[in-house]
Amino acid sequence: MNKLGFDKDKYLAIQSNKIKERIAMFGDKLYLEFGGKLFDDYHASRVLPGFAPDSKITMLLQMKEEAEIVVVINANDIEKNKIRGDLGITYDMDVLRLIDAFRGYGLYVSSVVLTRFENQANAIAYQKKLEGLGLKVYRHYPIAGYPSNLQAIISEEGYGKNEFVVTSRRLVVVTAPGPGSGKMATCLSQLYHENKRGVKAGYAKFETFPVWSMPLKHPVNLAYEAATVDLEDVNMIDPYHLEAYGKIAVNYNRDVEIFPVLNQMLTEIIGESPYKSPTDMGVNMIGDCIMDDEVVRDASCREIIRRYYNVACQVRKAAANPEQLVKLEMVMEQAKVELSNRKVAVLANKMAEETGMPAAAIEMNDGTLIGGKTSALLGPSSAMLLNALKYLANIPSQVDLISPIVIEPICNLKTQHLGNRNPRLHVNEVLLALSICALTDINARKALEKLDDLRCCEVHTSVILSGVDVSAFKKLGVNLTCEPRYQSKKLYHAS
Repeated sequence: MNKLGFDKDKYLAIQSNKIKERIAMFGDKLYLEFGGKLFDDYHASRVLPGFAPDSKITMLLQMKEEAEIVVVINANDIEKNKIRGDLGITYDMDVLRLIDAFRGYGLYVSSVVLTRFENQANAIAYQKKLEGLGLKVYRHYPIAGYPSNLQAIISEEGYGKNEFVVTSRRLVVVTAPGPGSGKMATCLSQLYHENKRGVKAGYAKFETFPVWSMPLKHPVNLAYEAATVDLEDVNMIDPYHLEAYGKIAVNYNRDVEIFPVLNQMLTEIIGESPYKSPTDMGVNMIGDCIMDDEVVRDASCREIIRRYYNVACQVRKAAANPEQLVKLEMVMEQAKVELSNRKVAVLANKMAEETGMPAAAIEMNDGTLIGGKTSALLGPSSAMLLNALKYLANIPSQVDLISPIVIEPICNLKTQHLGNRNPRLHVNEVLLALSICALTDINARKALEKLDDLRCCEVHTSVILSGVDVSAFKKLGVNLTCEPRYQSKKLYHAS
């Protein structure tokens, strides 16, 4: 479970060198469209054991003196209050979070670009807010016929109408809170304006997945399809790369579909396109840093199953299209994995069937399986958590880490004063009670000290958890899945 499959140090070295080579290829400046997450890339860390969630930002820090960051956001996403699903915050709030995080790493954020700006009221208010915070904000506008009408796009009424984003460094990283924000259009608009000013600027793309140098149906690439099922991305052989070089490379449908237009745009803007395929545009060196293929295969298959369960729960909540599950079933078939491969799910469901009550199970990092049952005072997740901590701290299973005389007053508070019908303690409430007991109880203290050892463990529950428990498990760093069913048949389920 703790085996490494990815060489992070090698990645930090060769990835930054690849980007520097691409900067040198163009001369004065490179606009680098950065897809995916620059930091907190937990998908990559799950499918590539050894890849740290902040590996990409650490790599970028090696070039921080010559790099600046431009964050783009679609004005329509501001208007619609679009939510980032993994964090539960709106895109406009995530821009602020991203800027704070980049600055926390010592990286220079030069500006924010509002794309597809059409005088949306919320976008105007947002611009005023950003400028009040001391940020430079630029507006880019919709272009009729985009992306097919090249004559209109590459003109003063197209890209020329966009405000020129003033930058000062050789490497401009263009990133966004999510897909569809307008990163590529911003890069190309900048190339148009830079060229008019006599500056030799180029464009390249950084996408972590799919990994171009790995087989089309490799589990790592299939896990990417599973992760982007809501975007309808499909991995495919890059036909342009095959034609130009006679070599197989993997890309995805959107990049392949847009390449002829993009290539022509580059030709029109800078005189000659340096790229013969969408794969050529990329600078991703992930594939060269995998050191154990079997480890990453296993990790990717686990991720595919997790994605299935997560989408199944979203479908149950009417928050996702059922067609996404059909697509995920196809991905699972291609990866040759089944739901029964998730051992914690098998155990949790077995316990729930035997007891007739919700159950939970955890797979420790050494492979040990531990369950948790529903009791009068504890929910199954809380019981499982305490059992796991006892295991890690070598505390006998019959020992109570939290005395009933501590739990009962909390349960009474919930039901008699706070309006809760369910007296059982949530995960966060159990952790608070455990921390109080740790002041006087050596076993509670020993258990509390093992919390960090839960990171990357696999957890499954036989019912959909409340948002409170989901949030607690996310903070503990466990990989959580749930059966797509509610504990009760009520129409309203609190988050």
